[in-house]
Amino acid sequence: MGKILTNKKLSDDFYLIEVEEKNQVKAGQFYMLRGWEEYPVLSRPISIFDADGDRVSFLYKKVGKGTELISRLEPGKMLTLNGPYGNGFPMNVKGKIAMVGGGVGIAPFYYTAKKYKEEGIGSQIDIYLGFSQKSVLEEEYRSVADNLYLDIGGFITDLVNPLEYDVILTCGPEIMMKVLYEKCKKMDAGVPLYVSMENRMACGIGMCKVCTCKTKNGNKTACKDGPVFLGSEVFA
Repeated sequence: MGKILTNKKLSDDFYLIEVEEKNQVKAGQFYMLRGWEEYPVLSRPISIFDADGDRVSFLYKKVGKGTELISRLEPGKMLTLNGPYGNGFPMNVKGKIAMVGGGVGIAPFYYTAKKYKEEGIGSQIDIYLGFSQKSVLEEEYRSVADNLYLDIGGFITDLVNPLEYDVILTCGPEIMMKVLYEKCKKMDAGVPLYVSMENRMACGIGMCKVCTCKTKNGNKTACKDGPVFLGSEVFA
């Protein structure tokens, strides 16, 4: 369990919570969060927004009972968190990198971009963020990107030209990621596209198989085998 340091409302549905937690986090991983005792039965998988070894923060969207309960928690209260889990984004990429997030799928790209910058990964990092209504955390994302592109109420994938990049990372609604994969394929970009699958999860460690997704190499769990896969593995 970790003590909540802040739990800020950023917009009508976006919140940012920061918790004391000793951690060794990799870009693109997640935690299972729980701020209640009995109901709902399942903890909630939430992507890591930022971490520094002593604290970890999560950008989340209030969409159901679990995240609603988390949004009510005040600083000083305790939050149950298990993790970090999952295989994250690759750390061996080169060249110009695009990070494309839609909705709450924008969450992992602040820490990912920050880590890439710290490790000298990539010659350029462009971040694309799509929102249905109001944008959040613009300055934070701008601080870790060479270029930041925003779209509100439209399709963030329209702004991405796959031919301009050597690697593309994406997280968000599955339909958005599939559209981006098809765009790369149609333009014959030949660029590796990594997708972070937001499947419903129960255990977070690959035991229950709730988050199983189909791949060209057979069924795999999003929590343990993923959440990051090559787009060609899940959409081909």
